[in-house]
Amino acid sequence: MKRILSIVCLAIVVLTASSCQKETVVAPNNNLTIQTSVSTNNWITLDNGKTWKQSISVPELDSYANDNAGVLVYLSFTNGVYEQIPEVFNGVSYSYIHERGLLTIYAQAYSGNLTTPNPGSGNVKIVLVDSNP
Repeated sequence: MKRILSIVCLAIVVLTASSCQKETVVAPNNNLTIQTSVSTNNWITLDNGKTWKQSISVPELDSYANDNAGVLVYLSFTNGVYEQIPEVFNGVSYSYIHERGLLTIYAQAYSGNLTTPNPGSGNVKIVLVDSNP
């Protein structure tokens, strides 16, 4: 009797194990990368060269993205080499703020008291990382 019960239990385990399927679920990629640029002529000084700013229109940064997504910003003043900001690069501190439809990049001397030259032209990479509210 024990032998029959053991065989039945083993058969159930084998049938159960063989009927299981491994299922891989891939979530959709809802992240978005936007490539744009900043130009020398569009930097505006706010205080005689201590702080510079440049605003970039980003229509993809709608109300939902502004409130729920992570906003990452990278600058490249050298072809193909991106620095994530906030960052201090060559004695200049770069930072940014964002609001619906607009990203503003700031550049100022890392000490805050010195003047700094116009940051110049470069490439900007903006990454919107979707997140559930």
